[in-house]
Order: sequence, then C-alpha cells, then structure tokens
Amino acid sequence: MKNLNADLKSGNFKQLYLLTGEEAYLKNQYKRRLRSALVGEEDLMNFTSFAGKGIDVRQIIDQAETMPFFAERRMILIEESGFFEKACPELADYLPKLPAETYVVFVESAVDKRGKLYKAVKSLGRVVELNRQELRTLTAWVLGILKREGKRITQDALNLFLEKTGDDMENIMSELEKLLCYVQGADAISSQDVQEICTETTENKIFDMIRAVTEKKQKRALELYYDLLALNEAPMRILALVARQFNQMLQLKDLRDQGLDGSAVASRAGLSPYIAKRVLAQAAKYETAALRQAVEDCVESEEAVKTGQLNQQLAVELLLVKYSS
Repeated sequence: MKNLNADLKSGNFKQLYLLTGEEAYLKNQYKRRLRSALVGEEDLMNFTSFAGKGIDVRQIIDQAETMPFFAERRMILIEESGFFEKACPELADYLPKLPAETYVVFVESAVDKRGKLYKAVKSLGRVVELNRQELRTLTAWVLGILKREGKRITQDALNLFLEKTGDDMENIMSELEKLLCYVQGADAISSQDVQEICTETTENKIFDMIRAVTEKKQKRALELYYDLLALNEAPMRILALVARQFNQMLQLKDLRDQGLDGSAVASRAGLSPYIAKRVLAQAAKYETAALRQAVEDCVESEEAVKTGQLNQQLAVELLLVKYSS
C-alpha cells in the first residue's frame, strides 16, 4: 500500500496493478483513485471495465491494443475475473507485450500466488495486498473523519463503536455516517449515542456468544443465540460461524504455543492484530485438546443435521449448552 501511495503521489505509474485482499473498502478506494489519476473519472472513451467470471480474454487484448483517443493513456479495469485462481496463460503471455499507453488494473478477492498470471503481474507491475487494518490504524482513520466533521468523541465511545462495527472498513464507514446524522448539531459523541444508533455485526454477536460460552455464562449464551434467530439468522450459518470461531481459537493457540508474539500470530493467521488479540484471550481459557474436540463436535453437529438426525436449531443449542456448562 505504501508503494501504491507513492505512485499516486509522484504520478509515476506501473502499467499493471493487482489489488487483492479482504478489505473491500480499500480496494474500492484505490480502484477509484487509480482511475482518476490515470484517465480521469469523466473520460469514458479511454476507460473499459470487465467484471465477473467468463470474460473473453480476446476482448481484453483488443481493448489493450486500441490507441487512446486524444489522451496519453488507456485504462482497463478487470474485477473478480477468477483469472488468478485458475490458469489464464493467454493473458499471462500477452502482458509483456502490453502497449506503453495501456494500463491494466485487476481487482480480485482470491489469487493463487503460484499461478503464471500472478507472477507476470508481480514481475511487470505491482501487487497490492489490502487486508484488514489493525486497531491503531482504524482508530486514527475514524478520528480523522470526525475531526473533518468537527466532532469529538470520548475514548469509551470510540472503543464501543469499534467493538460494535468490527474491523471491516465498509461497515465502519456505514455506521459512522449513521452516527454523524444522529448527532447532527452536537459537538461530541457519547457512548449512549453509539449504543442507540450503531448496529452490531452478526460476527460480533457470535463473538459475544462464544465469549459467554467461554465464561460459562450459559443463560447469556443462549439469549444471544435466540437474538440471532430473531434476526432471521439461519441456525446453520450460526453453526458455521461458531465452528470458524473455535477453529480460529485452535489455530491461534497453536501459533502462540510455538512461541510467536501477538503480531506474528496475527500475521500468520491472516487476521488484524485487534481481532487476533480478542481470539487469543478466548483461546487462553481452553486446553488445545478441548478446542480440537470443539471443532470436531461442530463438524459432527453439521453432519447430524444434514443426515436428519438432529433439528438444526437444536444442534446449535446442544453445542452451546455443552461448552457453557
């Protein structure tokens, strides 16, 4: 990201960019900034976009070979093509022959770093991984937005806000916009404001439910489960998220047992340090064998539902009761 910012600041661009990673907000922001810098938002003659699976590679090449119309550059945007998950040799072989006036920006969620196309882009251009940001970065970002809006926020309110929103920047921005509308006319944002207007993510409710389980607060765990059902969350989706949470706890505990510190654990697990710290705190309350058993129990519960041995709502209830007893 640092190198991409340097390119945008200097105006010295690579001909190829691959924006990847799980942070959709940053991918969208940099996609727009690259378009604005390379050809401009209003230039429709020299901008072409392709999206989704099944894109014809020959159409991309034809566009790349087309000279810019009264401009220095032509930009091609390719989003979620799947080219970086499976082999796309024709495009990989073409990229070294790309005309000097043509710039290509790929935006992809999933990539295979062993693939020929990925290696071609990395060799000829710039690969930018845009993953979830750590708590310090998110805090500074939120405070910067509030400062521009002339708003102050207490530390407790800020902590509560980030707990409710999680570390997804799209969700943070959406909730921040709601909050700013709610406090219009006031100078400061309080914890009560956050509590009244900000929506807690499903993942956070799952996290709170697991926390209640680890703290042996069975009644609270079941209350949160019934709240999720009332919000029309499917029991099988809840089961999948519970399984993911136990699996993350097992993974992070294993990494911690290998002697890695918090930041190294987060990096290896592909999580933000903020989330990793929360998961590690939960994992510390279990032995490794117990977490492994919990993961196995989740798999067995899913199998029991699929084979008709258990009702899906009951299957999750039994898991929660077992591990909160």
